[in-house]
Parts: sequence; structure tokens; C-alpha cells
Amino acid sequence: MTEIPDGSDPAALAHWLFDLARAGDAARLAAYVDAGAPVDLTDADGNTLLMLAAYHGQAATVAALVERGADVDALNGRGQSPLAGAVFKGEDAVIDVLRAAGASPDAGTPTARATAAMFGRPDLFV
Repeated sequence: MTEIPDGSDPAALAHWLFDLARAGDAARLAAYVDAGAPVDLTDADGNTLLMLAAYHGQAATVAALVERGADVDALNGRGQSPLAGAVFKGEDAVIDVLRAAGASPDAGTPTARATAAMFGRPDLFV
């Protein structure tokens, strides 16, 4: 993980936070959210910290963000939900965290339910 950017460039800090989400640095990312970073911060493509963590299989980071109020059904700029992204990537631990947090299998396009069916996993949302 790269060094913490200095506080003079908010864009650099935001990019670093997105990298923390992708890498699964749950403790450090949670500390920044606790200190005031927006839990639903989005990148230029509309991906939230939660979406990036979910897509990269970071279940502990997803759980930490959920505990801090992240929107489990926030759609990115392509209309995709974190749950659908986790289903697409086959990230069962992330799917479990998101389902326990109340993520809708019918949010977004394609939905997590449709994605599961496409990959032969309709049992995920029976």
C-alpha cells in the first residue's frame, strides 16, 4: 500500500481511500471513515468504497463499511449493485455479509438474482 498522501490534495486522498477499499485494509479505511471521510464516497465511475471492496472480495472491509452505514444498494454509474458485483466475481463471503446487511438481490441492472441465474447459482436467492 502506498504512503498516506499529504492533506493538501483531497483528490489524492480520495484515490488512496479507494485503493484501501480494493486492497482490503479494513482497519485503516474504517479509521478514516470514523474520522469523517464519507462512507459512501464515490469515484468517477460512481463506485462507492463498498462496491470496490465487494468487487475485490474484501469481506472484512465490506463488513466494516456496513457497520459504519454504507448504502448496501448504492448503484454505480453502470447501474450495478455491490451484491451483483460480488455474485459476478463469485465472492461468497462478501455475498454473505451483504445479504446479512439487507442488500436487495433485485437492485440494479443486471440484478444479483439475474447474475446468479446466469452463472448457474440461482440457489443464492431462493
